Amino acid sequence: MICRIAQLQYKEVINIADGTRYGFVGDVELDPERGSIESIVVYGRPRLFGLLGRQEDSVFPWSAVKRFGEDIILVDGGVRARRER
Repeated sequence: MICRIAQLQYKEVINIADGTRYGFVGDVELDPERGSIESIVVYGRPRLFGLLGRQEDSVFPWSAVKRFGEDIILVDGGVRARRER
């Protein structure tokens, strides 16, 4: 299956271990020197319709990605929080 980076935003990230649904891919971190994907980012959910900001973003290193499906990405742990945008 071939997937473009632009198509990743339509895929939901789900944890294999406990079935936690993190949300949809919002961004991808790339290493331009090696030409590889370093991690995928799921933006935090808005608090009170976005008036109180957002929760922290979830960042999954590429090594945590286990499977790609038509509309989901399965990950196995490895989540780290990130505040900056």
